[in-house]
Amino acid sequence: MSEILQYKRMDGVFHRMGALTKILFLIFVVFVAILSTEPLLLLGIVIILFLLALAGRMHMELLGQVPMLIFLSAGLFLLTIITMQAGDVVGYLVPSVIPLVGGSIPITSGALTFATILSLRFFVMLFAFQIVIISTQPRDLIHALQALRLPVDYTLMLLIAIRFIPSLQLEGKRIQEAQLARAYNPGKGVRGKIKSMAPVMIPLVSNALGKANVLGLTIDLRGLRTMKRTHAMKRPPGAGDYLMITGIIAGALAFALYFANRSGLI
Repeated sequence: MSEILQYKRMDGVFHRMGALTKILFLIFVVFVAILSTEPLLLLGIVIILFLLALAGRMHMELLGQVPMLIFLSAGLFLLTIITMQAGDVVGYLVPSVIPLVGGSIPITSGALTFATILSLRFFVMLFAFQIVIISTQPRDLIHALQALRLPVDYTLMLLIAIRFIPSLQLEGKRIQEAQLARAYNPGKGVRGKIKSMAPVMIPLVSNALGKANVLGLTIDLRGLRTMKRTHAMKRPPGAGDYLMITGIIAGALAFALYFANRSGLI
């Protein structure tokens, strides 16, 4: 699996844009995804995001996260089918041919539609976050958040959270490889996957807590709250920034008209 939420040094369209423009793009995409309740509209946004990643030469990183998203979507579908009963019954989770328990846990059209919407929202949000994080250096992201008047504590918290995700992923991979080198064999299939999680999660959480303690001490020793900060040189907006902002405004107007039409306001 490719690393998630990790900056990649390359020369792409998004890499040449300003961090503030990309943050506005992320806010717009997340806002539209949350308000959208049409699966076809969300699917269209997913396709547009992938095409944008293809133009920025980041499509392989997005494709690397598809297996994880499919796995999460499958669990989401199962949970929604079990807990939500709305609409027409289109089938049963337990087939009718099974004696005694056959024909239980109905699968409804409302549950399938709701699970599809939630799954597509996961795709949209993760793709948008991936595009922004892959193409933005952490220092540029910090300066953009400070330009938005976000408090330094929240900026630092967000940056640490983003940086911890690829670190934990890499640490988990190293622990798993170390166990395989020691001939640890949890077995095959779903049962083997479940058994292999505990020996990885326990040292992973322990190492994460140790790193968090060291990081907190380092922040205090460097006097983050009191030190004087120097301002980096601001990158002037380029053609890509103006094009993206124009696209955001046009998309916002189109979505507003679509939402107003569906709500009967026009």
